[in-house]
This record gives sequence, C-alpha cells and structure tokens, in this order.
Amino acid sequence: MKWNWGTGIVVGMACFISFILYLVITMSTNKDFHFDLVTESYYAKEMAYQNEIDAETNTNNLTEKIQSKKTTQGWEISFPPELDATKIKGNVFLYRPSNERLDFEIPMNLSNSHLLIPDNKFINGRWNITIAWNYEGKPYMFKQEIVY
Repeated sequence: MKWNWGTGIVVGMACFISFILYLVITMSTNKDFHFDLVTESYYAKEMAYQNEIDAETNTNNLTEKIQSKKTTQGWEISFPPELDATKIKGNVFLYRPSNERLDFEIPMNLSNSHLLIPDNKFINGRWNITIAWNYEGKPYMFKQEIVY
C-alpha cells in the first residue's frame, strides 16, 4: 500500500473521530464525571427571578450591608442594626454546588441581629448562601458565595 497525503488525512481523521467518540462515551458513562442539575425546577425558578431581583434591590438599599464571616462556632451572619431582629422572618438556604445531598435550609427565628450557622452543618469547600426574608411586609434577599 502506498502512503500519500490522502491516506494520511483519512487516517488522521479516523484517529480524531475515534478519540472524540472515546471521550464522549467515557464522560457520559463514568460516574466520576456526573454532576447534579443546579435545581430540579429551573424553569419555575426562572419565572420568579424578577421577584428575586426586587428583593436583592431592597437589600442593597439598606444603609448598612449584611456582614458574614467564619467563626470558630460556624458561619456568622450579622444583620444591619436598622432592622428589628424580632421582625425578620425567613429562611437561610445553603447550596453545595458539588453535591446536592449536602444542601440544607434553616428557618430564621432571630432574637438578636446575629445568625449563627453551626460548624457541624458544613464541610470544607464552596457553598452558596441565600437568605430570603420579609421585614414589615417587604421582601429581602442576600446571596453570597463562601469557602468554608
């Protein structure tokens, strides 16, 4: 068999197609490369996104910003002193992007302006915190990506 440019191009294309097929099959069948959807009901959540934008705007209009930091007891979130903590009602949702089973939600029942999420609820790594609350009938939302 004579080896020329045409034969080389065909062999090269066959090798490339074989590599791509191997890569696609490996990625779609290997459990190490399986990731959960961000949310199961993403369409319904997308339809309510304007409400989230309005709630985040209300939060950004506060005179002082919400502070959050890691402490020895866990993750501490401090609300501005202009808000009466006893009137704040809502939920804290913690989302772990790498594992859906680690996501959890905590209802807020504050007696002072600090909320502590205990250390035993976290494992090290990236988390997304979403705090949604109502204060005197007005919705508020705070979102933050943290590394614990």
